[in-house]
Amino acid sequence: MDNGKEEKRVVGVFAVASFLNDFGSDVIYPLWPLFVTVFLRADMMILGLVDGLGDAIVSISQAVSGYLSDKFNRRRIFIWSGYLFGAASRVGYALSRTWTWLVPFRVLDRSGKMRGAPRDAMVADASTDANRGSNFGLLRAMDNLGAVCGIVTSIVLFPLLGYGALFLLAAVPSLISASLVLALIRERKTERIYRGLSLRDLDANFRLFLLLSAVFAVGNFSYSFLLKYAERQGFQETLVPVLYLLFTVVASSMSLPFGRAADRLGRIPILALAYFLFGLMCLGFASTNSMYITLVLFVLYGLHRAAIEPVQKTLVSELSPAKYRASTLGAFQMITGLASLPASVIAGLLWKFIGPRAPFTLSLLLTASSLALLTLVREKNRT
Repeated sequence: MDNGKEEKRVVGVFAVASFLNDFGSDVIYPLWPLFVTVFLRADMMILGLVDGLGDAIVSISQAVSGYLSDKFNRRRIFIWSGYLFGAASRVGYALSRTWTWLVPFRVLDRSGKMRGAPRDAMVADASTDANRGSNFGLLRAMDNLGAVCGIVTSIVLFPLLGYGALFLLAAVPSLISASLVLALIRERKTERIYRGLSLRDLDANFRLFLLLSAVFAVGNFSYSFLLKYAERQGFQETLVPVLYLLFTVVASSMSLPFGRAADRLGRIPILALAYFLFGLMCLGFASTNSMYITLVLFVLYGLHRAAIEPVQKTLVSELSPAKYRASTLGAFQMITGLASLPASVIAGLLWKFIGPRAPFTLSLLLTASSLALLTLVREKNRT
């Protein structure tokens, strides 16, 4: 098989695996804030703590897997085992009867994200400068398409199955994803070149990008707060998953166009647009009580997610040294994810002691700061 066909096959297999895994994940995610706060009777501060802990674990797991992936020149084992972790955690959620039971299963669930940095490195290696943004856009589009199917399944089956049986069902797609990676993905044989990544390997331009990304992450709290805010504004419990579906459909349909736009127009302009859309959404949530405007704000959130996810990974993979790509992608996820731990905790505290609009006001200020710093970052010259 020639290199071009092999590279397309790698991207295609990961796209299908991502679709299936997100299908399973998003059977759960639209119900998650209600599962924690209504079924398990936890308050918003606990929800913020559990979600923030999950974000931090994502970061640590991606950093460790990225480091080990480069060190031992092995990618595949982290990817298929990450899918297995996700499947096992959903079984744990189905058995949980108090919020404290969620903690170990949440750790297991988010540890499954260790697949991210090695997988992204394999996708980046299987791409060229001309199609890297499109490939990451395709991957994100399939993630979001799987999420759409998962949400629809959740809406249809939840009244029939309830939390336990539905969460057990959600484990099956990730098991299939693990099987696909085991059967169809092969390691690329390359020379062992790893000697360890340090900040000295990253130029000032990339360090500035890490800084502004961390600042943005501190204000980028869990989507659970958006859903709970909508519930407070009058959306019935059964309609909250529909809002999750709305922003996921938008993200799914726009991820690939934004990835292609990043290939044509550049990475920085699309990332700046992503920050602007998030800031506009925060401004709307901080200043409106209208259910109709809330629908528009969920569309903005979907556009933000569609723009930021493919272009951010593309930019990191291009600004980092190629031979440390998995390590750098993992380190980036660690830094931004650790910043997300206080984001959700702070949002929960602000919500509880000041009011639901306070987290959005803080996020707006931090987003504006990140956007200002982004004007100083320079892209790599592309051939």
